[in-house]
Amino acid sequence: MSTQRLWLRCEKKEFERRSALTPTTAKKLIDAGFQISVERDEQRIFNDAEFEAVGCTLEDNNSWPNAPTDVAIIGLKELPESQDPLPHTHIQFAHCYKRQAGWSSVLARFYKGGGTLYDLEFLTDATGRRVAAFGYHAGFAGAAAGALALAAQRSGKKLGRLEPYENETAMIEGVKNTLGGSANGVKALVIGALGRCGRGAVDLFRKIGLAEDDIVKWDMAETAKGGPFQEILDVDIFVNCIYLSSSIPPFLTKETIIAAGQDRQLSVVVDVSCDTTNPFNPIPIYTINTTFSEPTVPFDIGHDLPLLSVISIDHLPTLLPREASEQFSNDLLPSLLELPRRRTAKVWTDAEKLFNEKQREAVEAEGL
Repeated sequence: MSTQRLWLRCEKKEFERRSALTPTTAKKLIDAGFQISVERDEQRIFNDAEFEAVGCTLEDNNSWPNAPTDVAIIGLKELPESQDPLPHTHIQFAHCYKRQAGWSSVLARFYKGGGTLYDLEFLTDATGRRVAAFGYHAGFAGAAAGALALAAQRSGKKLGRLEPYENETAMIEGVKNTLGGSANGVKALVIGALGRCGRGAVDLFRKIGLAEDDIVKWDMAETAKGGPFQEILDVDIFVNCIYLSSSIPPFLTKETIIAAGQDRQLSVVVDVSCDTTNPFNPIPIYTINTTFSEPTVPFDIGHDLPLLSVISIDHLPTLLPREASEQFSNDLLPSLLELPRRRTAKVWTDAEKLFNEKQREAVEAEGL
């Protein structure tokens, strides 16, 4: 069997510091016979030298388009918008299988180039569970951002630029200090509380000092009656952590917010799920993704009502880039070790089957 080559590309999304591979997992792949190329990237949380020290070959930044087409390209976030054909095999989050904005043009690039997409969101094990996800750290970081936004709002300010934390302990202490030492008295509601993302949000709230009774934990049983939900308006922070796969009644609407008037307690909405362009978005009160430089967007309800801010950052785990990367890459490792057998290994054959289905839909939509 020929040596399996894998090329870690740089991330072009602003502020994205996470990495699909870490020096630890790269070393394990090399020990298993892989040849690993790593693009130089000053933005990545891991230094280039860390990868070089374990045997990776360093490549120029963003040079993957010139790599041999039999080399698999791995990254995290979606590629920059382009019409260029994609002849390589790409392993990444592409955000195009649920008909998000621009979905068909993304898949059309693979059709034109003859490449293949293995979408990280849809790599699943024999039970149908995702093999690797950033969910826990997304929820943890989203709750932290929500608490910071609440503190800023209570001080009559807008939350400023968010910077990654060195580790979880630094994040917890930073949030607590911003809140004056503790979040005791703050009330939060987490929807999707039983999933990885929701557990992360709940854990953050506990660690910054919220009383257990002030963390309202909802999952499918509580939302089965269908929204909108008055209960969301009765907390300070609402964190949405659901995995959206089909149309559901909205959790919150502009009409219910306005109807609550001055009685509304809700100050911050954190949409960790971030289905901004999904036609089924259950929080249809915003239309843009926010960023680390501009973390919040105000909900336009007029000057007579209390301020309501929305956080809709689609890569929240990069607030804890080292820990999130290590956890994700370690979970992904067993599947990557199967990559040389991707024609028979179920995790890869299932992913390719799904890609082919979605690509056929895109070809039809694009009229190709």
